[in-house]
Amino acid sequence: MNPMMIVIGLIVLALAGLIFANIKVVPQSKAYVIERLGTYHSTWQTGLHLKIPFVDRIAKRVSLKEQVVDFRPQPVITKDNVTMQIDTVVFFQITDPKLYCYGVESPLSAIENLSATTLRNIIGELELDSTLTSRDTINAKIRVILDEATDPWGIKVNRVELKNIIPPREIQDAMEKQMKAERERREAILRAEGEKQSRILVAEGHKESKILEAEAEKQSAILKAEAVKEAKIREAEGEAEAITKVQSAQADAIKLLNEANANDAVIRIKALEAFAKAADGQATKIIIPSEIQGAAGLAEGIIESVKK
Repeated sequence: MNPMMIVIGLIVLALAGLIFANIKVVPQSKAYVIERLGTYHSTWQTGLHLKIPFVDRIAKRVSLKEQVVDFRPQPVITKDNVTMQIDTVVFFQITDPKLYCYGVESPLSAIENLSATTLRNIIGELELDSTLTSRDTINAKIRVILDEATDPWGIKVNRVELKNIIPPREIQDAMEKQMKAERERREAILRAEGEKQSRILVAEGHKESKILEAEAEKQSAILKAEAVKEAKIREAEGEAEAITKVQSAQADAIKLLNEANANDAVIRIKALEAFAKAADGQATKIIIPSEIQGAAGLAEGIIESVKK
């Protein structure tokens, strides 16, 4: 084989290998910052790209995904001079690879220091109780300040969260005692409320019972009164009916006497019979009218004549 052909073949293979080595594929959610002869040239987005050998170089491979960084706890002092340890979690995303590459020397370290100083400034204006209950407010303030400060670095801060707030041990003990006392106070209030409701229910039960008893007695009295009234009405109706019958009988007797044309002697005898019925009681003294006395004498005379 000709040595020249071998050399040419080797050169072709070297050129082919060099070309293939400089063909770059940028994956999804990535960006490459390209420098040409030491200066920024372009930013490669997702896709196929060709780099000029020995002229272009990939200065930085940048991820465009949202990233999370957990910073170590930072000592902070509250307005009422309580020292606490607070660690933060920052969610950020690179929006401009060029600014991210050339804007700051160490972006993560810069964000950590900036978040620490911002956190100290915000917590220094709050007391301990406000710090423990105002996490959302603190998170929002830190996010706004960091987002504004990192904008020239091509970074957007999406969220900032206070992961842990660790007060001193003696403060934790005091807080636990306070919480225990508060729970005991609520328990006592609930127990008192329960007893109060129980007593109210018992009293209302007694009240309802008394009301029902009074209603029952009232109804019983009404029924008794109605029964007595009904009995009296029936008794009165009976007496009236008896009187009516007596008067009717007397009227019939008078009518019969009138129809029979009774003489004075018969009338007197009837009067004597009526007087005898009237005297058939407990009376000890009876005054007999003169007319009846005459009728009595007449009756005796008739009886004696009959006997003879």
